[in-house]
Amino acid sequence: MKSLFSFHMQDDRAFEELLAKVIDFMNQEALKFPEMYTGLLGSKLEDKVVEVLQQCAVGTCFEDQIVKYSGQRFPDIVIGGYYGVEVKTTKANHWKSTGSSVAEGTRVENVERIYLLFGKMCEPVCFVCKPYEECLSEVVVTHSPRYLVDMNLPKGGTIFDKLGIPYDELRCQPNPIRTILDYYRSRLKEGEELWWLDNDRSKVSNLVIRMWSSLSPQEKQRYQIKGFIFFPELLSNRSDKFNRMAVWLATQEGVVCPNLRDIFSAGGKECITKNGVCYPGVSKVIGKLYRELSAIKKIIQQVDDAELQEYWKCQFNIGKKWETWCQLAINNLETINTTGIPLKKLIC
Repeated sequence: MKSLFSFHMQDDRAFEELLAKVIDFMNQEALKFPEMYTGLLGSKLEDKVVEVLQQCAVGTCFEDQIVKYSGQRFPDIVIGGYYGVEVKTTKANHWKSTGSSVAEGTRVENVERIYLLFGKMCEPVCFVCKPYEECLSEVVVTHSPRYLVDMNLPKGGTIFDKLGIPYDELRCQPNPIRTILDYYRSRLKEGEELWWLDNDRSKVSNLVIRMWSSLSPQEKQRYQIKGFIFFPELLSNRSDKFNRMAVWLATQEGVVCPNLRDIFSAGGKECITKNGVCYPGVSKVIGKLYRELSAIKKIIQQVDDAELQEYWKCQFNIGKKWETWCQLAINNLETINTTGIPLKKLIC
């Protein structure tokens, strides 16, 4: 269908006047027929909105330009190929709901201005309509990041105000989810981590969670090596040294490990020999680290610099990943190096 908006229909004021008539009509009718309206949920309410839009659009430039999209499309209703109306409801006595996906992968092509028509479907039934971007307060996660709708949001309180990026700019980014994650990651407190990660980084399926005890010996070894790499504090005497790895295993790898302390803190001493020199009385942790150094170095060279900087919480020069990790490892190992072995000679 050819859009008439190319002539004169891209008029927000005229469209908002149409929506105001729709809201007024539906609110008045809901007062007269509350039982009918409380039964209008899901697609039934969408059909009702289309019906009222068509009635109110008679004699305007929007007449015969209203199309309901069936299936999982965003928004639910398109007018003239340019404007859209997304319909949301709640049966509770508040004005909040989970909105649409941040990624907007099902957005109808060429729709530029979207309004959110929200129905509070408990008596007294009431409807409100606002520009979509003015109703989105935060991002929440179901199976993927979605906006949180709050129809009572004060001016300046949207997620886009917090990000410092307008909605239309964010939605046109190649990866808007990454921008959202960067914002929430910047607000994390010590020991916190995002439980949902973007597809570039996360390997976990929401459907599969495994216990550490069910992993193969090879998988356990690989995770221990990655633990040494990503979380050098595992080599220290800090009381909270297992926290970040425990969260990472669960959120990014889908692995629950209730006994990380036992895995990384095996007691006893051993002797390490390097270049013909024997170092007796070395802790088991240092011994295990020493035996995995070649694998650690190989993996470090494969990991993206930006990812390592996130884990290590420090900057480093290009080509200095290995040297940076060695220094981090030594700094942490010094807190448990009771025998005074030359750590730099052993590791570097």
